[in-house]
Amino acid sequence: MQQYDTYIFDLDGTLLNTLTDLAASCNYALRTSGMPERTLEEVRLFVGNGVKKLMERAIPGGATHPKFGETYAAFRSHYLQHGLDHTQPYPGVMEMLEELVRRRKHIAVVSNKFYAATQELCQHFFGSYIPVAIGEREGIRKKPAPDTVLEALSQLGVSEANAVYVGDSDVDIQTARNCEMPCISVLWGFRDKAFLTRSGATTFVHSPREIIDER
Repeated sequence: MQQYDTYIFDLDGTLLNTLTDLAASCNYALRTSGMPERTLEEVRLFVGNGVKKLMERAIPGGATHPKFGETYAAFRSHYLQHGLDHTQPYPGVMEMLEELVRRRKHIAVVSNKFYAATQELCQHFFGSYIPVAIGEREGIRKKPAPDTVLEALSQLGVSEANAVYVGDSDVDIQTARNCEMPCISVLWGFRDKAFLTRSGATTFVHSPREIIDER
């Protein structure tokens, strides 16, 4: 695969398998509000646009529900306490990051997960491998807008020249397009190849090893 100087990674579904913990916090919040819980597969389809959108999709009536605000707050509180219960890097991710660091590549994470959780997860699992991690916060447009990617590039001190975006969803494909960057779509995440192809994906990898394979 073509090698790049800078790698911007999505987090959930790309580097970390966060689905079980997201579903647990979602269902905790729904339970506390007396709402029906969601299956793991339903939550898989709800993620990808940030946790607020996840809860809009999970709560009957979405953001118009009278209890939306308190249910969303319950999700955030629970997830900040339990976001590490089952979450782990996908197989091969740590080896891939170690090799990218060895090759002196620039690496960042850009996520639609709220900022504190993005920072905590990246520090906990990846430490110095990922020096820049940008999450959702006030005052900056989330993906697929290019803002968070451009901020990550700025913090890395590099331009988008010879940079690539790596993700697992249609939002990631749109983000890369809006940043005028190539996109690598991973096939171990929350969306399958058929969905990604319909969303415009053209470059796929089946394992993290393929990202660093120079053949």
